[in-house]
Amino acid sequence: MRKYQYFILLAFTCLTVYFSNLNMLPVNIMEARNFITAREMVDDGNWLLTTLNGEPRYEKPPLPTWLTAISGMVFGFDNQAGLRLPASLITVVLLLLFYKLSERITKDMEVGLIASLVLATSFYMVFAGRNGQWDIFTHGFMMIGIYFLYKLFTQKTKHYSFALLAGLGIGASFMSKGPVSFYALLLPFLIAYGLVLKGKEIRNRIGPLLVVLFVSVIVSGWWYGYVYWKDAEHLLAITGEETENWTSYNIRPFYYYWSFFTQSGIWTIPAFISLLYPYLKDRVTNKKAYTFSLLWTVASVVLLSIIPEKKSRYLLPVLIPLALNISFYIQYLIHNFKDIRSTLEKIPVYLHFGLVGLIGIIFSFGGYLYLQEKVDGFWVWYCLLAIALLGFGIFILKNLFQKNIRWAFYYTVLFVCSILIFGLPMTNTLLHNENYQSISALKETAPVKDLNIYEYNEFSPEIVWNYKAPTPVLKSKEKLELPSEETFGVLVRDQALENFEQDFQGFSVKKLGEVDMNSASPGSRSHRKRLVRTLYKISRK
Repeated sequence: MRKYQYFILLAFTCLTVYFSNLNMLPVNIMEARNFITAREMVDDGNWLLTTLNGEPRYEKPPLPTWLTAISGMVFGFDNQAGLRLPASLITVVLLLLFYKLSERITKDMEVGLIASLVLATSFYMVFAGRNGQWDIFTHGFMMIGIYFLYKLFTQKTKHYSFALLAGLGIGASFMSKGPVSFYALLLPFLIAYGLVLKGKEIRNRIGPLLVVLFVSVIVSGWWYGYVYWKDAEHLLAITGEETENWTSYNIRPFYYYWSFFTQSGIWTIPAFISLLYPYLKDRVTNKKAYTFSLLWTVASVVLLSIIPEKKSRYLLPVLIPLALNISFYIQYLIHNFKDIRSTLEKIPVYLHFGLVGLIGIIFSFGGYLYLQEKVDGFWVWYCLLAIALLGFGIFILKNLFQKNIRWAFYYTVLFVCSILIFGLPMTNTLLHNENYQSISALKETAPVKDLNIYEYNEFSPEIVWNYKAPTPVLKSKEKLELPSEETFGVLVRDQALENFEQDFQGFSVKKLGEVDMNSASPGSRSHRKRLVRTLYKISRK
């Protein structure tokens, strides 16, 4: 393939994976928090002193929120695709720069293409890149920093230009989610670079490196300085709580991340094989670059494992060097699979591509048996998805048995693209709650229309987002603060009903309706009690 064909294939994958059907999935809790903050920026002018449900929100720096707020102003805050668009755009920037970085490190366009396609279709990268969460922003901007740092280290000219761009990228990463990406992506990169690629030239780049440091500190630190100046009390309280969470919240054992390669989703088996250094080191085309990618991956996992607080989504930065690692294994199979004689060596290949192909064929015939009447109203999408998966499944198996791994790989990428193009419009067949009642619909009814709505003792971001205005919490830390209105509405969780009745004994209390913001039906594993409320009308006697 020629270079322009590589670019076309990567561009097509990015467009289909990260821009198709962005409005299909419901807004989740993390998105709701971020979208509320963006909406309140525009509605209340809180562009620097950011808020969530009317309260200070300084846990995360505001750069992604600014971008989302601007997108909301352009496309409207009712347009979920528009609000998710900035995340998709920074993901594409990450993928394109990752392609260029991989190509430069390996001096091999094929490895760069394979690595970027693997990363683009890895499970958690797909989730993060189509989602209004801030993880993808911090790593996307850090990839800008890493790319220009690498150019600073390896190019003979334009050192200060590269230093400025690297500093801006690193600073923007800090302004997206603090030091997360510095610790989980940049630091492991520098460790691997220093140990494997040696980095002797760094000693001759002291001046530009100081520029990187200066620019990144200024860009990343000015907002914290401003907030400290304007609202030090809330900033210190929130910072202290966040710091405490690192050692007391979601605590997991050191080995919790050892199954990290499964986060690559469809590439799980190749990801595992690519980590087997004794097996692969003498089979790859560039042993030094492979060693670098492996060390970058392992260093990231180890550093993340040291932190007591652990969540699966924190593994997102690991997928970046892991994709480069996988690409060496895929390239080896593309050029050598026909000559492999060892049955043991062939098994993972047949297992990986064989499973993907069979899943496509089985869904085409068995999908309806599982969905049955749920397909009603979605027949066009189901037929398109079934035809696509059947076709790609057959092509994957055909090329596998012909030992043409190159096309088996490309058809696997297209397999993922087809799921996102034709499968996402069918999500309502799986997520359907007959008891669904939104707070936005309820507030338009006659008894509720003129009431100001409050939460009793805690709020759920999805409900606030759907309400399209803050719902202040009346009771926090056992202290009840009543609003000034004679009559108002209060949302109450079932678990807090007993305390609510005690606190409002001297008031007239009337039930107005139920709110259930779950997409899944009651009784299912996905049904969340925190998204269920009863709305009461409170009147002073």
